[in-house]
Parts: sequence; structure tokens; C-alpha cells
Amino acid sequence: MQSNGLTSKQKKLVDTIVATDCTIKKASEEAGYSKGESGRVTATKTLRLPHVQQYMVQLVTQSIGLNATKALRRIMHLSDNAKSEYVQLEASKDILDRAGYKAPDKVMHSHVGNISVNIDLS
Repeated sequence: MQSNGLTSKQKKLVDTIVATDCTIKKASEEAGYSKGESGRVTATKTLRLPHVQQYMVQLVTQSIGLNATKALRRIMHLSDNAKSEYVQLEASKDILDRAGYKAPDKVMHSHVGNISVNIDLS
């Protein structure tokens, strides 16, 4: 048992799923669960355990953080080099949005008060 409450099989199961995006059945076999359907069922139940889910969320969060710089480089490349001006514009808007410079949302303004309209049709 590890300090985070996971067994080595549980850790290997989650590590395999997050790293390879394989099926639960394949990950369960890699982690040492029974082969076939019974291993898949056991692994599926394991993945529902709160401490296993917490570890998976932690691992996914780390993975997203590590890949964020790659995604940023890609968006910047599209902003500078895409053949389509529309793609360049959308990439540029996305960069500005993520930097905190989002365009204001369009808001419908309403005015409260007495409004009088006179139309002279003569």
C-alpha cells in the first residue's frame, strides 16, 4: 500500500490509462488484473473508488499542465502562420482571451422611464 492509499495495481492501472489512453481492459491486463472480462470488471470498480479517482484527477491535471506550453506554442504558430485569416484571427482572439483581454460580451441595454413618441401623419 502506498502513502496515497493506492495499491501498486491501482496506481499502475491509472498510470496506464492516463499515459496511453488505452481501454480499461488493456490497462487492467497491464496492471496485473485478471485477463479478460473479469479483469475489466474489477478495474472498472476500482476506478470508481474515491481515492483512485482522486489520484486520476491529480495525474490528469499534471498532464494538462505539462502540455499547456505545447498548446500555447501551437496557438501562437497558428496566429502567425495559418493560411486562413479566419484561423489567424480566432487564434489571436484565443490568446488575448486567455491573457485576460477578452472582448466584452454584447449586452442589451434597457432604459427605464417614460417614453413618449408622437407621429404626425398629416
